[in-house]
Amino acid sequence: MKPFNKYQLEEELKKELHNRKQDYGKYIFYEDFVTIEYMAQFHWLYADWRGYQTEHSVMTGCEKMLQALKAYQCSKVLNDNTNVVGIWTPACAWVGGNWLPRMKDAGLEYFAWIYSPTTMNRVSTDESIRNTEVQDVVKTFEEIEAAKKWLIKGN
Repeated sequence: MKPFNKYQLEEELKKELHNRKQDYGKYIFYEDFVTIEYMAQFHWLYADWRGYQTEHSVMTGCEKMLQALKAYQCSKVLNDNTNVVGIWTPACAWVGGNWLPRMKDAGLEYFAWIYSPTTMNRVSTDESIRNTEVQDVVKTFEEIEAAKKWLIKGN
């Protein structure tokens, strides 16, 4: 067995952190549960949610998305739940009743919401939409390409 080399380990760690910074540098916000990216070529935000969501993760990611929408002054969001599993109903009333109206007030006109393939997650998405008075800005999709086409058309 090779002896432990603290210096080598430290250098490998620095290199790994540098590589991660390079990879994640395109993101406005990066966490294990969501990445938010500004897609300059389309002038929209892309939120890629991953894994199990909690009330805290949903609220944190949504607030970051609201900040980004204001900062980039865009009116479209591609909200991708393709990689989400499980149910997050504790946050549904807040998403629909609080956050989505604030997004619309901040300039949101088109919110393309891609369903997760898991049934339980779809329940959370649908409940969030039922809980909002701004349903006119939200449209759900089964596939990302259809959502992109809708956002590009702008209706």
